[in-house]
Amino acid sequence: MTADFEREPEPDVSAPVRPRGDAGPAIEVKDLGIRYNLRLTRRNTLKQSLVGMLRHEGIETEFWAIRNISFDVLHGDNLAVVGPNGAGKTTLLLALAGILSPTEGEVRLYGKTSTLLTIGAGFDGDLTGRDNIALSGAFLGIPHGVMSELSPAIIEFADIGPFIDAPLRTYSTGMRARLGFSIATSITPDILLLDEVLGTGDQNFKAKSQQRIRELVTTAKAVIVVTHDLGYVTENCNRAILVEKGSIIHDGDPSETVEIYRQRVKERKLTLESEAHRFAASSAT
Repeated sequence: MTADFEREPEPDVSAPVRPRGDAGPAIEVKDLGIRYNLRLTRRNTLKQSLVGMLRHEGIETEFWAIRNISFDVLHGDNLAVVGPNGAGKTTLLLALAGILSPTEGEVRLYGKTSTLLTIGAGFDGDLTGRDNIALSGAFLGIPHGVMSELSPAIIEFADIGPFIDAPLRTYSTGMRARLGFSIATSITPDILLLDEVLGTGDQNFKAKSQQRIRELVTTAKAVIVVTHDLGYVTENCNRAILVEKGSIIHDGDPSETVEIYRQRVKERKLTLESEAHRFAASSAT
């Protein structure tokens, strides 16, 4: 069961996805750049960082995670973002969610947004799963009465049994993810941002998760998912973006994007193997 604050009727899962572009853009990204300061991290205090600056003067301490990123997402899009680890995919999603502020460029979102970027974000470990549903509803701005109506369906979808009345600190990572996914997708957002949550749980829950995403796309909402599951990309998405080293390498048909990605991975592997052979040969002499 999914609903927005005005209680829209249940979507017809069998209905085709509405053609892209009918409702205009859901997201506009223009010349987006996110720069990290490597001096200031969670493990470095300001004092430690200043000492490091004095000791390592001249060393590069700023890093562009993504730069010169521009694209639009239309209502009806199910967009996948793929690429190697460290490419900037999650940073991009955090910027779209408003968690990270752009260093340069801009992001514009049109409509209600639901995110599943950090599993269990905002949960209280001392509260039960049932109480965390109400707490999450408050964080999401959902009226208490609406959340109360949605709770039975959320609990049923999460399928964590009697643990729903146990403190969240007793949950496994998978159970927290199931509850988080169920809560975040219980409303009908205009924009849904996902980061690898489709790989959470057992096979039955994975299938339920993918079906829930299809329902949201069927109602002409925009979905952006960062994933390493290339099979999901080709089977469920109508568009895919390949990101490498903070830049968009390709944006287009999912099958074509996946093939380009696989080819580039193969080329990098061959290059590394060649370099390893050359190093071994030079070391032997």
